[in-house]
Amino acid sequence: MSANCCARGHHTTPDDRQAEGFRRVLWAALCINATLFLIEIAAGLAAGSASLQADALDFLGDTGNYAISLFVIGKALRYRSLAALAKGGTMGVLGLWVIATAFWHALHGTLPGAETMGAVGFVALAANAACFGLLWAHRKGDSNMRSVWLCSRNDVLGNLAVLLAALGVFGTGSGWPDVIVAAIMAGLALQGSILVIRQAMSELRHLQPVAVPAR
Repeated sequence: MSANCCARGHHTTPDDRQAEGFRRVLWAALCINATLFLIEIAAGLAAGSASLQADALDFLGDTGNYAISLFVIGKALRYRSLAALAKGGTMGVLGLWVIATAFWHALHGTLPGAETMGAVGFVALAANAACFGLLWAHRKGDSNMRSVWLCSRNDVLGNLAVLLAALGVFGTGSGWPDVIVAAIMAGLALQGSILVIRQAMSELRHLQPVAVPAR
């Protein structure tokens, strides 16, 4: 009892310090992602780029994910796992949305602006690399922490893919590199969704009370 009281008084436990550090990182990542969403959605629409629009939607999803994560920090594992389950579902929905966007651009033969894709892609890569570095220390936490880190990892990979798509569009004069990269980004989102949902479900199963046989 006394140890508990001290922990909540003048001293903090390692878990408390970890949660506080995670909270500060999440606020920084949330602000970065919200800003990049506004930049990329405007640039993606202006350039007619499926991969930029896909990346913008990913930024929007991450902003919501970080907000949910901030809300459940310090709460019981059940609530953190349920939040991760919701975030995993969101990642899956965004992945399907990106597939639909890529299909629409392929159907209409859209030729995106390679210069805009490259410039915005570099800015987004720098921002996501910063988030990735901040979240690295929390990559092996519970499903809630892992879902946040997976989002950041996918963002960095997505930005690199957008830059490759810009080079492909510039070199070939075709919109297919943009469509292909958008499809790959959708695959990453769906893979992350499966991983997060699987871990969250595992945590929730372990929280189920063990049935005591009747005597």
